[in-house]
Amino acid sequence: MSIDQQAPATGFNMTLTERASEEVQKFIAQEQVSPETAGLRVSVLPGGCSGFKYSLNIEERALEDDGFSAQYLAGVTIDYVTSMQGSGFTFSNPNATGGCGCGTSFTA
Repeated sequence: MSIDQQAPATGFNMTLTERASEEVQKFIAQEQVSPETAGLRVSVLPGGCSGFKYSLNIEERALEDDGFSAQYLAGVTIDYVTSMQGSGFTFSNPNATGGCGCGTSFTA
């Protein structure tokens, strides 16, 4: 099961898997913000070895879209994986044309 989020201002879909959603809820609890209004802000920033990198932040309330990130986040699926090498959020991005070996940045 996954949680689809529709961004009302831009009309794009982003999917957060159930495992990722569970981890986000843990982070919201750790930040001690209201789960009724808090959420995960996903954005794209210039940087990383491939040109762009993802940014995840727990916000107390909804914020305005930055306008830049939406073009790179349409159709993205965010998952949370645990392996012998560590754990963390992963991104499956249909807009990415390439990426780095470490998986933390991408090109579009």
